[in-house]
Amino acid sequence: MIKVGIIGATGYAGAELVRILMNHPEAEIVWYGSRSYVDQKFSDIYKNFFKIVENVCKDDDFEALADEADVIFTATPQGYLGGILNEEILGKVKIVDLSADYRIKDVEVYEKWYGIEHKSPELIKKAVYGLCEVNREDIKSTRLLANPGCYTTCSILTAYPLVKERLIDPATLIVDAKSGVSGAGRGAKVANLYCEVNESIKAYGVASHRHTPEIEEQLGYAAGEPVVINFTPHLTPMNRGILATEYASLVKKADGSLPTNEEIKAAYDKYYADEFFIRVLGANQCPETRWVEGSNFVDIGFKIDERTGRIIMMGALDNLVKGAAGQAVQNMNIMFGLEETAGLKLMPVFP
Repeated sequence: MIKVGIIGATGYAGAELVRILMNHPEAEIVWYGSRSYVDQKFSDIYKNFFKIVENVCKDDDFEALADEADVIFTATPQGYLGGILNEEILGKVKIVDLSADYRIKDVEVYEKWYGIEHKSPELIKKAVYGLCEVNREDIKSTRLLANPGCYTTCSILTAYPLVKERLIDPATLIVDAKSGVSGAGRGAKVANLYCEVNESIKAYGVASHRHTPEIEEQLGYAAGEPVVINFTPHLTPMNRGILATEYASLVKKADGSLPTNEEIKAAYDKYYADEFFIRVLGANQCPETRWVEGSNFVDIGFKIDERTGRIIMMGALDNLVKGAAGQAVQNMNIMFGLEETAGLKLMPVFP
């Protein structure tokens, strides 16, 4: 059995890690780390685990945990892991980090967008960006895994095949994305109170959201050149879910015609036909967050707009599963040579 430690176990993503790992055939949680709830029973904080998890929460003693666990998940704020991780710890234990500390390769870009100093920039080059369907081979051998964000996972996977196959002009890409409130975390914030969120939808982080450079960097690798996009996130009054609607100009063929529905679908199938967790819908079908809720699936659809010469790409996922904890477990499975779907064949929940 793989011995698992979780730092930040009482946040939404941490609790989702517990939910998934409790049903994992090859993993055992040995450490429920939570600075806010030390010595309290985990099931007293999340009553859905009553009579399922009897453990009490421990502190975030990373050194002690590194000696006890085979892998540590850090579902922590930005800057936490970057401030304590070192080569000695990495020599003892594998790390799957759900924060952004090691996602962006350019430390200056990270510090600009996140507004904090990176305390261990020398380790950034060791980290692998954990987008499973794109970087699987590199994930197999890494000890430091940078788990992608929820907006970024949805946004990148939705556009990746068309960027890679040069069917769209990435310089024209616009990403309009919506998230459920759990994406903002469990911390008490006035902006996330029921009365502030219910019966409303709002844009935020306009032209400044910190997931922007992460999307640009990864799509830049696919394009083979720097990519600059417009990314606008929105907060919607639902618990879970990401819906990304993306717009880009199609690249015309030599005869001046646009790619066909069949050619677009073939591009998606080239990269995703064998991917269990990516479900590419038929042309003109629109994904919905309700059909992926509680699961590790990503649903992707598209619509060609011949009138404007553009394509509308749409992706939906559960921000706490494929957008956080589920993808983290998927990465763990790859890192330890397990069946990639182990513990993750979660049926979407509806209604």
